[in-house]
Amino acid sequence: MSYFAHPTAVVDTPSEIGDDTKIWHFVHISPNTRIGKNCVFGQNVMVANDVVIGNNVKVQNNVSIYTGTIIEDDVFLGPSCVLTNVSNPRSEVNRHSLYERTLIRRGASVGANATILCGTVLGRYCFIAAGSVVTKPVPDYALVMGNPGRKAGWMSRHGHKLNADADGIMCCPESGLRYRETKPGVVQCLDLEEDAPLAAAMSLGKIGYREFKIK
Repeated sequence: MSYFAHPTAVVDTPSEIGDDTKIWHFVHISPNTRIGKNCVFGQNVMVANDVVIGNNVKVQNNVSIYTGTIIEDDVFLGPSCVLTNVSNPRSEVNRHSLYERTLIRRGASVGANATILCGTVLGRYCFIAAGSVVTKPVPDYALVMGNPGRKAGWMSRHGHKLNADADGIMCCPESGLRYRETKPGVVQCLDLEEDAPLAAAMSLGKIGYREFKIK
């Protein structure tokens, strides 16, 4: 496999790293990690043993990803966000065998300095605002803000807050993709399958990036 690692980075073996992944200054990749293609790891990132990371994941500076974490494709982890893996740590008590799993599902974004408590699932394309503290599972497409984090609305796959019209349809202002709350607390995209790449939307004639303007 062909990936880039800066000379200051430490990549332990055995580890599996996909093509076109970039590992920048002072990153430490621990043994037995599985990292997909086209990922980027910014300065001072640490990836612990046995972590699984999908394709096209962007990890910004100063993030530590601990054992027990599973990160699916297209996830964004903002600068200095915090992940944990033990809910009741004590220096005198060894809980290495009790690490709790954190699952970050496809397309989720975690803002700068946000904290994700372990044992949590972040849903597809959810958006965790900067500085938030997440203590419980987050639904797909949810916008979570505050400490403790609470749902403050819904976000599109392009990262825009969604507002429903009279028929309950929520339209992304950038892409034109439509969303609906199909039952309380469950949002789905009406134009794409949940695992379809955004490039698939181009064939629908909905995305017009050049016409998009910040309001």
